[in-house]
Amino acid sequence: MSDHPASVTYLLAGGGTAGHVNPLLAVADALRARDADAQVLVLGTKEGLESRLVPERGYELLIVDKVPFPRRPDLAAARFPLAWRRALAQVRGHLRERGVDVVAGFGGYASAPAYVAARRARVPYVVHEANARPGLANVLGARGAAAVGITFPGTPLPRAEVVGMPLRPELLNPELLGLDRSATRAEAAAFFGLDPDRPVLLVFGGSLGARRLNEAFGGAWHDVLDAGWQLLHAAGERDEIIDPGVAGYRIVPYLDRMDLALALADLVVSRAGAATVSELSALGIPAVYVPYAVGNGEQALNAASAVASGAARLIPDAEFTSERVRAEIVPLLSDAGALAALGAAAQASAPSARSGTENVVAQLDRALAR
Repeated sequence: MSDHPASVTYLLAGGGTAGHVNPLLAVADALRARDADAQVLVLGTKEGLESRLVPERGYELLIVDKVPFPRRPDLAAARFPLAWRRALAQVRGHLRERGVDVVAGFGGYASAPAYVAARRARVPYVVHEANARPGLANVLGARGAAAVGITFPGTPLPRAEVVGMPLRPELLNPELLGLDRSATRAEAAAFFGLDPDRPVLLVFGGSLGARRLNEAFGGAWHDVLDAGWQLLHAAGERDEIIDPGVAGYRIVPYLDRMDLALALADLVVSRAGAATVSELSALGIPAVYVPYAVGNGEQALNAASAVASGAARLIPDAEFTSERVRAEIVPLLSDAGALAALGAAAQASAPSARSGTENVVAQLDRALAR
């Protein structure tokens, strides 16, 4: 990566969900690590996850109003033009007052006004799309971007370059990347109250949990334990599952230490958010994906390349039940050859999966040099 003067001010826009906030923060951390004097600012809404995670990470959060694009002719659509103009004015003010040199957008409500305001102010900007199917904000922004980065090949955006997913720095340490997982595994087992010498199935459904996964494992957890495995289950905070309080089955509402959870995981069952697919590929961990069925189908598309390469399996959400866990997941736990093949295929894709942060920073450098 080439160096830039300390006077460069970056504005990173995005948020709403962890899938948007985490890659944004990964790029922010890389920019700050490269040049401690650089100004790295974040644009987000008051409502999104960024309102908590960005200040916790030590970055200044600049606020823009949340203005959803209207999907139907209703009262919200009638109010949209005024709200949109107000959001643009807010971003223009931030660009001018903070002397922003370059913008990076990661999707979500904050990105759309950031792209339009930057284009009008002649500030170069870069678009990063996490999902295989792009969101509306990034479709809008890609047309005038200095560079467009995508995570998965085939994402339909103009002039797109496959850059991968910017991963959280804590997931890129040598121990987690498979060079020596033993020390981290012992620490992780102690953290979660599990046995480091017995295999672990990690189940999680995103930052809020997943009812389908909770119901399925709520009826099949004992089958996992009977197979000689332990179960670490991030179930969300909605009390959808009763903790039986047995050894080897650990239920938590949220994985604040995802790095330790992944150090412990010998197999993962999860949703197929873009960050999740990218992280598991980068770490070479075999997975069974249960794509979230609501939305525009992007999660199934996110998982498609991993499934096609033999690094993961996929079970449709509507088919994921306790019976399916017993019929497909539990036998896999006892099939060392199948698990090894999944892990080897995931490991084969790891080098390219690990360079997303560096690639997005390089795009920002090129945008500045234009």
